[in-house]
Amino acid sequence: MQDDLKKALEVLEKGGTILYPTDTIWGIGCDATNPRAIHKVCNIKFRKPQKSLIILADGPDMIKKYVKKMPEIAMEVIDSYRDPITIIYNNARNLPKNLVPDDGTIAIRVPKDEFCIKLIGMLGKPITSTSANISGDPNPISFSKISPKIKEAVDYICTTHQTRVNTIKPSTIVKINEDGQMQILRN
Repeated sequence: MQDDLKKALEVLEKGGTILYPTDTIWGIGCDATNPRAIHKVCNIKFRKPQKSLIILADGPDMIKKYVKKMPEIAMEVIDSYRDPITIIYNNARNLPKNLVPDDGTIAIRVPKDEFCIKLIGMLGKPITSTSANISGDPNPISFSKISPKIKEAVDYICTTHQTRVNTIKPSTIVKINEDGQMQILRN
């Protein structure tokens, strides 16, 4: 795993894209603070740029760098939720304009996967996480189900967990308002 992490990190630091395993499904990732890399990810997926991407952070300290105010209930939700959960926060900051939608929100997940957490920690920045498929196609539950077009388009393909078949669906998505009110958007 260490060699794979090192190679993925080198690509991310140079503004490249990676195909990598997450705690849910295989994802296409890049440095979430690099607008050119985000543009590459959207092009790989044939995704409209105005459709926002989820980013992965390694914990609350990183989240606080990218949202103006992290509601207190957010950490309780992250810690108590057994399955992967993505939280949409208001007032994103320190992120490129092509990552943040017009409403100023940002979707962030703290993954429960050793590879992801280590890679994010090594980079010191969040990584984008979008399913490894062409927009509109089914989500791949295993590496073998990823389209050759996606595999050819990314700059690096991680070798970690390529034989694992994920039984977990994409993350639950909730929105937490600044007053602590929570709304489930995808379960």
